[in-house]
Amino acid sequence: MSKKRKPSARGIALDVLADVLHRKQSLDETFDRHPDLDALETRDRGFARNLVSVMVRRLGQIDDIISQCLDTPLQRRAMETKDILRLGIAQLLFLKTPAHAAVATSVDLAAERGQVPYKKLINAVLRRVGREGETMLAEQDEAWLNTPDWLWESWMETYGEDVGRAFVVAQMNEAPLDISVKGDPKEMAETLEATVLPTGSLRRESGGNITGLPGFDDGTWWVQDAGATLPAKLFGDVEGKEILDLCAAPGGKTAQLAVAGANVTAMDRSKPRLKRLQSNMSRLNLKVDVVTADGSKWETKKPFDGVLVDAPCSATGTLRRHPDVARLKGPEDLEKLIGLQGRILDNVAHMVKPGGTLVYCTCSLQQEECQDQVEIFLANNSDFSRVPVQASEIGEWAEVITPEGDIRSLPSHLEGQGGVDGFYVARLKRD
Repeated sequence: MSKKRKPSARGIALDVLADVLHRKQSLDETFDRHPDLDALETRDRGFARNLVSVMVRRLGQIDDIISQCLDTPLQRRAMETKDILRLGIAQLLFLKTPAHAAVATSVDLAAERGQVPYKKLINAVLRRVGREGETMLAEQDEAWLNTPDWLWESWMETYGEDVGRAFVVAQMNEAPLDISVKGDPKEMAETLEATVLPTGSLRRESGGNITGLPGFDDGTWWVQDAGATLPAKLFGDVEGKEILDLCAAPGGKTAQLAVAGANVTAMDRSKPRLKRLQSNMSRLNLKVDVVTADGSKWETKKPFDGVLVDAPCSATGTLRRHPDVARLKGPEDLEKLIGLQGRILDNVAHMVKPGGTLVYCTCSLQQEECQDQVEIFLANNSDFSRVPVQASEIGEWAEVITPEGDIRSLPSHLEGQGGVDGFYVARLKRD
């Protein structure tokens, strides 16, 4: 009988990296369900999560350094050896782990994982990186190396190199923790050791035990990126109004609307995600109607004052929080998502009352999922027209308003304050 491995933060990070890169699984999901996770102390869990996040976020740079250190590429059967090198380099160059610890633990992992023939190679490569790694980093183009070609080409064409490079570099940094509160943000800011953003969100440094923060158990607040708060604001006063929130889970926007007094119908096709939404609403002591259905097919005779379509998308605006998205999605996924977004919009158009509001949003940086979708919808639905967003509606944050009157936030916005997720939002009114 083989001896069971002793759980370790580095071992878990190695497993999760393999799941993301080789089996195309979500970083968050595979990390959270790792069988050894509960055996780690809280601090070690945080180290494991940070380590795998850095490896995925800086993958292009790390692999470039590996290629510089090898005369010939590693064979496919040595894929785990390459992952171990990635693990060691991430610690040496980005987490500033002491060299002896990064090298020794990587060599130990090689022995543990059946990569004994490569122990000397791992030792030699990591020792060289320990000596020369900073010089190698200084010569790299981090923005280009860490971005898959299809995304790089798309972003440079859409935004231009100056703007595109700026937000790609911003995505190299982990996002801070943004919080939405039920009451006055200023009153909670001191309690949560947070600053108040122009949008009304609270921001504090990431890390730590979120559920242990003051007010969490009392349902005083919820986690929500500042950019994600913008779509719900565009309905204006929703007190007593009927609002349909499509693709609603995990429920940040649902909570916003319910706190503002709307009668919310929250819909999502995923039962597990809706369970999470219901759990969040229960903690926040908010009542909403929940519907499990596909937004592209669901039918109802009930008209709504407002419909929020937070469409399924490539999520390329969320790489600060979800760096694995860049490795999990490709052009073929984009094509499928574009078709789904169009079908959802076409299906729900008649659910908006005359005089009612349709808000369309995505957390994507891809024009095809954003402006292009709205223009197609407007061309096919003459009873809808765009209602330009006013800076006064979003905390005087005029920087994110496009010439057409839509919202386009970029990860490089709020520079110096930690950035923001990339969001696109358009407001349409039915005649």
